[in-house]
Amino acid sequence: MTNKLFTPTTLGALNLRNRLVMAPLTRIRAGEDGVPGDLLVEHYRQRASMGMIITEGTWPVREGRTWIGQPGIETAEQVAGWRRVADAVHAEGGTIVMQIMHGGRISHPAISLTGRTVAPSAIAAPGEIRIPDGKTPLPVPDALTEQEIAGIVAGFVAAARNAIEAGLDGVEIHGANGYLIHQFLAPNANSRDDSYGGTPAGRARLAIEVVTAVSEAIGPERTGIRVSPEHNIQGALETDPDDLAATYAALADGLAPLGLAFVDVLHHEPAGVLTQSFRKVAPVIANTGFGTQTTRDEAIALIEQNVAEAAAVGRAAIANPDLAARWQHDTEENAADPSTFYTPGPRGYTDYPAR
Repeated sequence: MTNKLFTPTTLGALNLRNRLVMAPLTRIRAGEDGVPGDLLVEHYRQRASMGMIITEGTWPVREGRTWIGQPGIETAEQVAGWRRVADAVHAEGGTIVMQIMHGGRISHPAISLTGRTVAPSAIAAPGEIRIPDGKTPLPVPDALTEQEIAGIVAGFVAAARNAIEAGLDGVEIHGANGYLIHQFLAPNANSRDDSYGGTPAGRARLAIEVVTAVSEAIGPERTGIRVSPEHNIQGALETDPDDLAATYAALADGLAPLGLAFVDVLHHEPAGVLTQSFRKVAPVIANTGFGTQTTRDEAIALIEQNVAEAAAVGRAAIANPDLAARWQHDTEENAADPSTFYTPGPRGYTDYPAR
């Protein structure tokens, strides 16, 4: 009997040959101009046997760029580069969606090259970021005005349209891991007293507006969102249980009428109330933990126990381009080499062997 993880499913308009999803994975190999080249084409092509690929976080506008080497989806050259990626994945029978990510305050003027970084409030994130001259503390961002927030929404919409023009099958809005949308959700990063802050519903407003506008532009059946409630990463802290529950309830209520393709939930309790509450919104892709490796048995259990409609896997997909076949037949896996995760070139990127 075939484990359900290895059976086909559909998420909105997205057809998955199995329920194993390649999680979005930052690899910073798109060069200074953010244009996907031969390396990205080959990397994603190799992994097309996954049920669905979610790309690395891709910036919608230059001000949203977080890393040097991160791809964008703003320029005609970037759209053309992503078209090559989509064509290669589709030629192998795969499905690929783009994660659109605005880094907000997790950036630096030397990276964005716009003279500033932006966030809901003028509160710096803790820690450092790598710029061309080395590591430096994350700067205090400019607090976005309401007029500028409308521009943020428009930037996501333009990026989503560009992704579809490039031939990708859909998009995932990045609302997790301490980046801009998550910064609005997190009370310690969002001290606004206007309609984009102050209350759980106010802090959820930007996420709802972005996803609503994107779904109107490209179709809700091709739109998803990633969230990571209670992850407490990169200074986006959600430590008050009551506020956490109220914030994500407001978000779920705002998204529920849209008919989205999926919600990608990164949380340590995929069977818990918080993760399961998103199943009233859309099919759920479950990811059991950031920075920890999801095992074959865990992924199978998520589906067999009806915890989620699909399971997202990161490190195992880095090291095993044929992960779906290896897991289906329970054969030995390659081990990932973390020292190559963020280095340039093919080593640790396109040279992991398939069986």
